[in-house]
Amino acid sequence: MTDPRIINLARILVHYSSNVQPGNLVAILGQPPAAPLIREIYREVLRAGGHPYFFDRGNPGSLPGLEGLAEVFLQEAAEIQLSHVDQVLSKVVREFDVYIHVLSSINTRSFSNIDPNRFSIRQRASAEINKIIRERHAAGELKRLITLFPTQAFAQDADMSIAEFEDYVYRTTFADQEDPMAEWMKFHDFQEELIEWLMGKEHVVIQGPHVDLSLSISGRRFLNADGTQNMPSGEIYSSPVEDSANGWIRFTYPVVVRGRECEGIELHFENGQVVKATAEKGEEFLLASLDIDTGARYLGEFAFGTNRYITRFIKNILFDEKIGGTLHLAVGSGFPEVGGKNESAIHWDMICDMREGGQVFVDHELFYDSGEFKFL
Repeated sequence: MTDPRIINLARILVHYSSNVQPGNLVAILGQPPAAPLIREIYREVLRAGGHPYFFDRGNPGSLPGLEGLAEVFLQEAAEIQLSHVDQVLSKVVREFDVYIHVLSSINTRSFSNIDPNRFSIRQRASAEINKIIRERHAAGELKRLITLFPTQAFAQDADMSIAEFEDYVYRTTFADQEDPMAEWMKFHDFQEELIEWLMGKEHVVIQGPHVDLSLSISGRRFLNADGTQNMPSGEIYSSPVEDSANGWIRFTYPVVVRGRECEGIELHFENGQVVKATAEKGEEFLLASLDIDTGARYLGEFAFGTNRYITRFIKNILFDEKIGGTLHLAVGSGFPEVGGKNESAIHWDMICDMREGGQVFVDHELFYDSGEFKFL
């Protein structure tokens, strides 16, 4: 029998997160390990009156294919092949109404020894597709979400048994709840209070053991990541004014990008631009990524993680950026729907844990202290 939590997660994704309507074209991207969840998503799309299309693929917009083919591609492809725009995915993101990507890797380290410059070429080739996704999403024309099916590889990264990791995934997505969609709606209301308080505010100062940074949110609104985008969810986020960041920040956790780790990252900003970047591990990869294009050295995101069921770092940004009591910044592309203007082939989220000390002042008023919102 199918785990009822898998059925619940499929229902959340189709009826709450993406709200599939009759006649919608729905792309489901995934790989064989996620078959139990993909099958239930497919079933629920049909029940909703949509037209499901399954694509057996790897990471959307960046790497092709079945597990193992992506590694072969990055090893063997000539530069002209690395630069080639994925025509199938390009058609999907231009013409479909819903796009659900199910992560289910069986080897999260398969790209660890790939030359970072080859990744850079591939990321630049993906820029056009990513821009279309952002623009159509901002315009309400494309509902795009990413979720995860628990595998042994993800469990090992998280230092958990597969049973523990399954419990973690279904707890953090509320799929173990009797009425998960009602729980997500309550979560929406909680975050909406935070967003309403921030509306119209301008100046942000972040101070603590690992940070002394100021930035502007003038004219920018925050969005409510309430489960209607990615799953799990739990953050409020915006794009800061592009030339406003000044100061420095040292990130608590490693950045993990396709099996490559950058640890002990410290960034220094002047007038919005990263002018100095160091890392205790993976510095070459970090610097190569920051040099992909001009926008890679500017901030595209400023956000607070709010999901109190996400309690630990598991080397998966889909979960880690939502850790309750943390904030994160992303270098690279911003969000046009909130007024963000920065464009880049990358969007790298980097997390700073605030639970052991650190404050955020907004227009000189204490908004956040040691991982807790203070105005509530």
